Amino acid sequence: MQSVAAFTDTYLPTVNGVTYTIQTWRERWHRRGGRMDVVFPADDDYDPEPGEYGVRSLPFPFYEGIRIGAPRIPGAVDDVDVVHAHTPFGLGLAGLRLARRRDLPLVATYHTPTGEYAEYLSSVGAIERGVERTAERYERWFFDRADAVIVPSEDAERRLVDEVGVEAEIVVLSNGIDVERFEPVAGDDFRRRYDLGDGALIGYTGRHGYEKRLGELVRAAADLDDLDATLVFGGDGPARDELTALADDLGVDARFLGFLDREELPAFYSALDVFCFPSPVETQGLVALEANACGTPVVGVNEGALEDTVLDGVTGYHYESGDLAGFRRGIRRALAEREGLSARCLDRRDEVSVDRSVDRLAALYERVASK
Repeated sequence: MQSVAAFTDTYLPTVNGVTYTIQTWRERWHRRGGRMDVVFPADDDYDPEPGEYGVRSLPFPFYEGIRIGAPRIPGAVDDVDVVHAHTPFGLGLAGLRLARRRDLPLVATYHTPTGEYAEYLSSVGAIERGVERTAERYERWFFDRADAVIVPSEDAERRLVDEVGVEAEIVVLSNGIDVERFEPVAGDDFRRRYDLGDGALIGYTGRHGYEKRLGELVRAAADLDDLDATLVFGGDGPARDELTALADDLGVDARFLGFLDREELPAFYSALDVFCFPSPVETQGLVALEANACGTPVVGVNEGALEDTVLDGVTGYHYESGDLAGFRRGIRRALAEREGLSARCLDRRDEVSVDRSVDRLAALYERVASK
């Protein structure tokens, strides 16, 4: 198998979709007898495993939990067959430099639309738009230097081609779900542990970022009193205080559990009756697929990757962004049809498994390395 050096600007101890994908791909790669090293921003709160190389880093001042790594190339990764950049900035540049210096194939993954985070830098509309345009120009420059660019959904492919203008080869390849971990489990213990009662549970887990538009979920839950439903949030982030205040103002029974250990997530998803996902900025929406793999239907915004990740009437329902009445209708319908939706979610587990994704990843590495 090809030996791979993965460069990323986000990794443990930060837990997000990028970290999870790199971790899972690496574990599966090693299980198959391959080598996949990871170069990431060092953090005092994380002790690297063999094959993980932290480089000097500083906190990113505009986005809590993100660090900026120096674009260094550890000598231990100098003898690989393929370079894989999971982010286009600091350490992505280091990966590009290694690929050029050693004449190695470069694969890049488009995990996150950088321009969507412009609001963290300024609340002034003109400045936000300027940051977005600059980010797109930079992304175009970076990704056009890759031998292949992986995107996790067709929506992400459209965005790269139509909005960013990337001309490199683009391959749609799902990040995949670890279906060995994410499977239905009894949620009663989870309910008791967090004192969530016996009523309907709707909720979300993930980063509480402003771009996720989680306020729509709180507002939608405000008019579901007749269902005796409890709104449950796992995770944390910069928008949490505002969400807590909004729930208090609207009288929503909302529980904020904070970050959950990854081992707890199958029980969290299984305890929920409906997973709710209002974020329009996802390139895939892994948490929606994790919920589905545990048999929980998803009501998500009909925008971004969730247009494709959520199969309307099969694994959940869509609503239009900002349409709170439509959001509530979707939640009510999913609750009423939970048994049938759950069965159809479970029917798709193999289709979204990480093993299928790594099969395709291996074939891609082999192809670019043989050019």
